[in-house]
Amino acid sequence: MTVQSHRHHPGRPPEPPLGEAPPGPGRRATWADTPWRPVSPAYGRNGYDSDDPPTEPIPVIPPGPVVPDWSRLAPVQPYQASTGFLPAAQIDVASDAVLTDESLVRHHRATPTEGWRLALYAASGGRINPGQSAHEAARLELVHRIRRPLPAPHRVAVVSVKGGVGKTTVAACLGLVLAELRGDRVVALDANPDAGTLSERLTGPGGPTVRDLYEDMPNLSSVAELTRYTRSAGRLHVLGSEQEPAMGEAFSAEEYLDVTSLLERFYNVIITDSGTGMVHSAMEATLATADSLVVVGSPTVDGANRASRTLSFLADEGYRVAAEQSVVVLCGDRHSPDVDRALIRSHFATRCRAVVDVPPDPHLSTGGRIDPALWRGPTRDAWYLLAAHVADGFGAPSPTAPAPPFAMPMPDPG
Repeated sequence: MTVQSHRHHPGRPPEPPLGEAPPGPGRRATWADTPWRPVSPAYGRNGYDSDDPPTEPIPVIPPGPVVPDWSRLAPVQPYQASTGFLPAAQIDVASDAVLTDESLVRHHRATPTEGWRLALYAASGGRINPGQSAHEAARLELVHRIRRPLPAPHRVAVVSVKGGVGKTTVAACLGLVLAELRGDRVVALDANPDAGTLSERLTGPGGPTVRDLYEDMPNLSSVAELTRYTRSAGRLHVLGSEQEPAMGEAFSAEEYLDVTSLLERFYNVIITDSGTGMVHSAMEATLATADSLVVVGSPTVDGANRASRTLSFLADEGYRVAAEQSVVVLCGDRHSPDVDRALIRSHFATRCRAVVDVPPDPHLSTGGRIDPALWRGPTRDAWYLLAAHVADGFGAPSPTAPAPPFAMPMPDPG
């Protein structure tokens, strides 16, 4: 058998030994597989003319960067909402605000909380959910408005030019709703100089009064010490008025300011039952410092006239903006089927921000202690609506004139 010698011929690459496959897909290439080309003598004595391989690999120039062809990408498809999600028309997919629970999570039908819908939902073990009725959904929307964030303490004045129209009832029920549905502290203050009945309507007779609180103010430095002079009606704190008329007249504008300034340190909402009339000293301070006004009347001839006269008095005394931003409440303790209630509501709707018509309620008509559990459904809805209108003003600039609170402001030149 003849054995061929494998000599390296200068000028061409060496041939692979017998039995060794040439470079290809199954074999790793070596330096000998590179086609011959003259190289610089810097690599060696004679370049590739020498029998010795180069001591350094041949440099490889990397390829240039590859520029992607973005035109081949599929065009952006519009968002198509699936069943149970928000409609596509209500979602801006390019906004960062889209990545929220309301947009990303499937929204199921709200669970009912009353009536036959709740009974069906409970009887089926939750498998049948008829959802909430329109009335129930509207009430929950009022609750959301009532729970609006409150950036600073807010003073609400409940006023009327004359008594006997349900002003104390309105102040008490407004305070009960706000205190029950909100998480902050709410206090109702009786500033009536004529032995007001706010505390009796909410907590019963007796107890400390605003006069007792005023005399001990230098010693009060915490809410725990302050609550010695208030009484609780559910979550609502109540500060009653002096029951001696002679002492009540001594409650001046300066004293009212001192008391409310102390309450403002510990309470978020202060509701003032301003008492009878509009010209006593405490009323001047009440109007000058109020953030919201609630004007009370009734759906009767004299009750509607009293509420209208109250708005006119406010405008004449320089509180025109406050009157226009007020909420008028027509308390249905006194009513008659012969009176056109719709005409009364239309009249006040042109003069103020909102009108709330409270329907007659046997529980409130007694004039006794108020128990929210005994309110009728329409009555509760009316108080919720009133509280929502008041909460709509949380954070808004005070509409009252910037005059000193112990002096009536100058008449509005407009």
